[in-house]
Amino acid sequence: MFRSFARLAILVLILALGVTHASLAGESIILQSTTSTQNSGLLDYLLPLFKKKTGITVKVVAVGTGQALRNARNGDGDVLLVHARDAEMKFLKEGWGVDRRDVMYNDFVIVCPKSDPAGIAGMKDASAALRRIAEKRVPFVSRGDDSGTHKKERALWRKAGIDPTRDSGTWYRETGSGMGATLNAAAAMNACTLTDRATWIAFRNKGDLKIVVQGDPALFNQYGVMLVNPKRHPHVKEKAARAFIDWLTGPEGQKAIASYRLHGQQLFFPNAPVN
Repeated sequence: MFRSFARLAILVLILALGVTHASLAGESIILQSTTSTQNSGLLDYLLPLFKKKTGITVKVVAVGTGQALRNARNGDGDVLLVHARDAEMKFLKEGWGVDRRDVMYNDFVIVCPKSDPAGIAGMKDASAALRRIAEKRVPFVSRGDDSGTHKKERALWRKAGIDPTRDSGTWYRETGSGMGATLNAAAAMNACTLTDRATWIAFRNKGDLKIVVQGDPALFNQYGVMLVNPKRHPHVKEKAARAFIDWLTGPEGQKAIASYRLHGQQLFFPNAPVN
């Protein structure tokens, strides 16, 4: 009797979800996200799967996390997928977003010319490596754009006890651009930079650069998804946006994230909490 009731309940839930998705078919939402999720090809892989499942189109605005959060504050988006937890929590606390969930993670790495001019290859302390770069005045290219990667870089410099912006324009250069453009600049200048691993794997113009520092727990890179608060911006398409969040953090989305590979390497590792 109990098993029959359980099967019936599951069937009703499945049918209800099907009706919900059918009613949202043809909707479109705006996703404010990062250059890493776009440049790595992840969103190009995930979003067609989501649309096939729900009929909902996701339009992507790929910018740095800081800009994505500012755009969302202005109501320019329905959902966020970003990677700067402290900034995300501030966004939530101020009431601009709701229902934040962990989605996936990877890590950051420091890349430098293969000649290793700073002598940091193999170091496991990212801040100590940056301190050595500063001491030797080895060229370093920063995104300088308030992105999640830039926020991480600034945190690592603070831990090292160094403010590199004092030397901006000399050995320390700021592009004010995305990760791809910053990697291009580093390759052209034979400079070091901090990059997320996914963009590095996808990046083709590596030139003479290689990974020299990795594995420091401080380089952990968590991504989170959240709804732009519809009470602040009533035009937010809440149902469709929540459908995306539920799919991304549910079994299908998490499996899709895990299955995405480039050059034989897994770029992102799903870690949404299991309900």
